[in-house]
Amino acid sequence: MSGVRLTHGGHAVLDRVDLSVEAGRIITVVGPNGAGKSSLLKVALGLLRPDAGSVERSAAAIGYVPQRLDIGRLLPLSVRRFLAMAVPGRVGNGTLEDMLDTVGAGHVLGRQVADLSGGELQRVLLARALLRRPDLLVLDEPVGGVDVAGQAELYDLITAQARDRGVGVLMVSHDLHVVMAATDHVVCLNRHVCCAGHPEAVSRHPEYLALFGPRVAASLAIYTHAHDHGHGADGSVLPLEGGGRPHVHGPGCRHG
Repeated sequence: MSGVRLTHGGHAVLDRVDLSVEAGRIITVVGPNGAGKSSLLKVALGLLRPDAGSVERSAAAIGYVPQRLDIGRLLPLSVRRFLAMAVPGRVGNGTLEDMLDTVGAGHVLGRQVADLSGGELQRVLLARALLRRPDLLVLDEPVGGVDVAGQAELYDLITAQARDRGVGVLMVSHDLHVVMAATDHVVCLNRHVCCAGHPEAVSRHPEYLALFGPRVAASLAIYTHAHDHGHGADGSVLPLEGGGRPHVHGPGCRHG
């Protein structure tokens, strides 16, 4: 999207937003409540039409996980039926079970959607999105209601979709600590793009600090990702033989 502007009631919801998602890349949008994050995803999906700017979608299939899905208890909808509705034609129970197993929810296939816990529902929603074999995954708070261990598992699964299948991922999340380790590019949004770039660079940006405070930024200074270097006892950068390896960043690292 380029130069996207969206208004509601005469007020700007999004103002001159530029954003692109490439195959195999994870783009995460962070920002305070009311910053326009969910509206941005709806514009990307074509659910909202911007007042200005342009949106180009090249993905053949898009998988979408909403922030929440309210299904009334009076609506008799099984998980099996809910998943089968996501793909055209007939789909076997084996395929559905395999996908639920992939997201750690293989035990819920025969249950009613209305009876699922918040964490179980999020896993089912992710399974439903993945059944479409998407080129682009659009995720609005994909781990809401999931316990801490489950959050890490689901982020690992999302990362694998990007790395192994070349799926582009556009994600909104409040889980800043996990996001900084599970994304390639962070966009800090407050109706406009305040700052964007590598997670580490964004966490130090003045606009980010102004929105989230130095205490949050300092806590985000430690996260894990792959590097092509190591660190000495004093934090200095050292060459690493044999390529990169996971490395935990901390305040003692010196990248100057």
